[in-house]
Amino acid sequence: MNLIYNFSAGPAMIPKDVLYQAKTELQNWNHMGCSVMEISHRSKEFIQVALEAEKDLRDLLNISDSYKILFCQGGARGQFAAVPMNLLGNFKETDYINSGYWSNCALVEAKKYCIPKNISIKKTENGKNFLLKPSEWNISNNSAYIHYCPNETIDGMSIYEEPNFKNKIIVGDFSSFILSRKINVENYGLIYAGAQKNIGPSGITIILIRKDLIGYASKISPSIFNYHTISKYNSMFNTPPTFSWYLSGLVFKWLKKQGGIKKIEALNQKKSNLLYQIIDNSDFYINNIDKRNRSQMNVVFHLYDSKLNDFFLKEAHNVGLNALKGHYIVGGMRASIYNAMPLEGVQSLAEFMLYFEKKYG
Repeated sequence: MNLIYNFSAGPAMIPKDVLYQAKTELQNWNHMGCSVMEISHRSKEFIQVALEAEKDLRDLLNISDSYKILFCQGGARGQFAAVPMNLLGNFKETDYINSGYWSNCALVEAKKYCIPKNISIKKTENGKNFLLKPSEWNISNNSAYIHYCPNETIDGMSIYEEPNFKNKIIVGDFSSFILSRKINVENYGLIYAGAQKNIGPSGITIILIRKDLIGYASKISPSIFNYHTISKYNSMFNTPPTFSWYLSGLVFKWLKKQGGIKKIEALNQKKSNLLYQIIDNSDFYINNIDKRNRSQMNVVFHLYDSKLNDFFLKEAHNVGLNALKGHYIVGGMRASIYNAMPLEGVQSLAEFMLYFEKKYG
């Protein structure tokens, strides 16, 4: 089998070492003669899996005991609804920072439960798109919380300055950002993240919530989206996605073996810089995002001659560089280089980009 590098935006690449371990344990996990996905989620063996996953995640992100970690279902889209149903309290208004496709999706969903203020922060200057810094956001005085998405996977844009508003609950959709770089969890009231980027396979959603914010769900909140209910039953009110939970735990252990967040952040910076340098030194490839807001996770670019797009994708696929097609909304190319993408994969893409430009530019 030829070596394949998978640049999919999600479900995304999982570390090879993790896949190999899962493969070897698939039919005889923990010497039990069956798979981990075949045992009860309430068994002492699986409880140990859950406890280790939580501990490793706390270690990686330096999460204090003032936060509860919940392992849920429904993806980030489920949280688009769960957040207002759990955090509104007596408020009606909320602040939604609109930086791109996914933050706008969260805003649209929130309209069913509250009155979200659409705070657009995407601007253009000298032909480059950029995002306003948190200090420039037009925050309301009387809002239940502030919701934002630090990395827009489709737009290829990130907010690297962490918001820190006194007496305000900050909610972050960290689905494509979590575990990629250091964050100060204490700045946030709630962080949620779908697993299928940097955590593990799709099917599980991780929530970090400050304990004092639990217990205020509206009466219309379904039990499986009620943070109090989920917390009370230690994320096992209903049967959880056990295999996704197990595999996410393996990813956490893999990350710790790599040296933790500090090491992986430096590697992510190196990987993205490699691609952006090629783009910046070229008239053949175009990226219209200001350097301060370029995503390290999702490098988007266009070919100057759009007629070559399909040929670029075909040639890339032929040499083992897969899933580089940009989202249909924006077109072009997108290289998603999450934690599991090795430096060698990005180097291979860089070499191909140089070759393709030299041959067809």
